Amino acid sequence: MLLERREDFFKPFRELQREIDRLFEDFFTPTIRKRFDVYTFTPDIDVYETDKEIVIEAEVPGMERKDITVKVEDNVLKISGEKKLEREKKDRNYRVYERSYGKFERCLALPDYVDAEKIKAKYENGVLTITIPKREEKKVKIVDVEVE
Repeated sequence: MLLERREDFFKPFRELQREIDRLFEDFFTPTIRKRFDVYTFTPDIDVYETDKEIVIEAEVPGMERKDITVKVEDNVLKISGEKKLEREKKDRNYRVYERSYGKFERCLALPDYVDAEKIKAKYENGVLTITIPKREEKKVKIVDVEVE
């Protein structure tokens, strides 16, 4: 009887641990969603800022330049494209297929101090790099003031 109560005491903690484990598994798996028989994925991005520009790097491996679109609409940067499905080969018997494919779109609101007219994009080694220069008049001017 003492053993039974002890078992019941730990049951909620084991269930909580399973839920936490499941949450971490879900969090660290690639973002792939099946929606109406169309697979989509969300490329990972890094965004950083320097004194002169904002840079966005998006991981889109296995794609061609012609399959990627970058445009600005109402001060929103839209990166979209489609990674083609490569499983069309008949001589393969897949056991596991984890690579992502499908259409994607990432939208990022641009700050008012960038010059959207001068955006540049470069695709190399599976990474799309978008460079957005800051406007001259909006750059922070630093003046050293001597304290007497």
